[in-house]
Order: sequence, then structure tokens, then C-alpha cells
Amino acid sequence: MVNKISWQKAGRITEPGRYMFTFGWLTVTADDLAIWQRHPDALFTLVELPPPAQSPSDDDEEDETSEYHLGTFELPSESGQS
Repeated sequence: MVNKISWQKAGRITEPGRYMFTFGWLTVTADDLAIWQRHPDALFTLVELPPPAQSPSDDDEEDETSEYHLGTFELPSESGQS
């Protein structure tokens, strides 16, 4: 199953950064935002990043929230427009 996110579902964020969502952390770049500003209906694929490697001395229980960034995007078809 491929997960996608729209700018609307991302809360129409306006600044690059790392944002917490129900599915985990999402890092959004200035380039990602430029695409959404130009194509507000674009859907980005969520790409899950591998968890960071922990050293054997890391006994602290880290928050195991997933990390994502935006991958490829698609534009909805504009059928009905000439």
C-alpha cells in the first residue's frame, strides 16, 4: 500500500521543516513546498526513512515514531477542462 499526502492534509504548511502527524514525523523541504504552491492539488508519496542505528550503549528507550519525507508526486487528472 502506497501512502500519499496532499497539501490540504498536511495543513497547508508554509515553511520547510519537520512536522509531527498521526503517522509520524514528516520532513518537508522548500522544494516540496514550491511544488505544492504551484500545484496545490499535487499528491506526494510518503517515503519512510530507516530508523537510525543505535549503539549498544543506548539503553534509553527512544521514541519509535516513524520518520518520512516526500517522494515523487502526481498531479490529479484535469479531465473535463479544455
